[in-house]
Amino acid sequence: MNLALKIIDSLESSDNKTLKFEDKTYTFEDIATNIKRAVSLLKSVEVGYQDRVALQLPKCMEFIYFHFANLLNGAVTLPLNPDYSINEVGYFLSDSESRLFITTSENAERLKSVTDKLKIDVLTIEGIDLSSYKASETCLETKDDDVAIIAYTSGTTGRSKGAMITHSNLINNMEALRKLWRLSENDKILHTLPIFHVHGLVVALQGAFNAKMNIVMHTKFDAGRVWETIESQKISLFMGVPTLYQRLVDAWERLERKPDISSMRLFISGSAPLPEILFEKFREMTGHTILERYGMSEAGMIASNPYKESGRIKKSVGYALEGCTLKIVKNNKDASAFDVGEVYIKGNNVFKGYWRMPDKTKESFQDGWFKTGDLGYVDEAGRLFLVGRAKELIITGGLNVYPKEVEYVLDRHKSVKESAVFGVKDSDLGERVEAVVVLNDESRANPEEIIEFCRENLAHYKCPKSVHIVDAIPKNVMGKILKHLLSERYAKNE
Repeated sequence: MNLALKIIDSLESSDNKTLKFEDKTYTFEDIATNIKRAVSLLKSVEVGYQDRVALQLPKCMEFIYFHFANLLNGAVTLPLNPDYSINEVGYFLSDSESRLFITTSENAERLKSVTDKLKIDVLTIEGIDLSSYKASETCLETKDDDVAIIAYTSGTTGRSKGAMITHSNLINNMEALRKLWRLSENDKILHTLPIFHVHGLVVALQGAFNAKMNIVMHTKFDAGRVWETIESQKISLFMGVPTLYQRLVDAWERLERKPDISSMRLFISGSAPLPEILFEKFREMTGHTILERYGMSEAGMIASNPYKESGRIKKSVGYALEGCTLKIVKNNKDASAFDVGEVYIKGNNVFKGYWRMPDKTKESFQDGWFKTGDLGYVDEAGRLFLVGRAKELIITGGLNVYPKEVEYVLDRHKSVKESAVFGVKDSDLGERVEAVVVLNDESRANPEEIIEFCRENLAHYKCPKSVHIVDAIPKNVMGKILKHLLSERYAKNE
């Protein structure tokens, strides 16, 4: 089935449901009509079956219209971060051989040299009047394994790879989450995530449309405004990343009058590991236990903590989703419970492969299992715990150090607000363990004191040789810490 057709069916069968985007309100019926009008526009410029259409737009309704219209028309969406540089966009457009580039007039001018060189048609949203197009009532027939989205990976260890996500991947994952998280038309979601990312587009927006729930959408995240909106709009569902939850905690502490959040049913966190101290602090302050889940571009959502609040525990991302199976592999053998190894997955959520990279695709699979590159272990009940990325494993003096284990200790120090542990090349040890920390306001802790705290709680070889106190830790737009930048930065300081 075509994902967009399923979404259109949900939009058109939803009674009195709306999407409130800043100061404008759109009915689901109006959204469905504009998607169909956008289909007519795409047909008029001859976008067809499995053509790639790149969207580099700010968070706006046009992104929604053209994304779903594109899928309805049997084409493939290439969602691009508005902050990408000219060189990055040039690579994505060239590698994907995009047929059409939809963006703003200002961005089109910025990238004119690239699009002219690649001879890509450009459509700017400022000049579009969808009301002048007739709503198309035809949907191009697509197969379940046809590609719907190409999501480029971050490319921190090489050139970015385009993960080919199919209609079937998206639909199966969406339905599994709807059942597990009990998403329904009784919900009202507050959407503050970027819309070009899998988290904001696939999990939050498509999930909300599919469940026929009312949506309140902000252009960008503002912690104080989130608390205010939850109270005033009686929000029941919020999805965020750890960085956003830290800001929510900071804002809550500053509020003289705490908001009434009795309407809230579920706070969900993903895209990066949730620190143990933040998990505990949020629950202590708000009375809500954050539901942490685990996913990636190549597989959507892989695992989630249970819906039942008592079943959500810190440090764990829960159990494999319906339709997905996971196992831990150590030294090319299935690992026993509590043994750390690489997380392997298989299921109807796993992507089709990397765009025009058959060798990379082959390397990423073993006997039908996708090798995630994440390190973790499962307990005797099959609950998954992550300890870091395989490429972030630190081998110091021949001994393995998992950054997450050290970060758990650092985050428990009374003066530490946030931490990141990484490896730096060392002529004696091969690699040495180092860390950066952001201190709590007013804290006067020094690096030696923090290292000593680690020595009291960890084996000596796991303790950071250096702790660097910083104002902020480098992250990508979804809150993932860019550890390769830290390794490069502090290697240069030696």
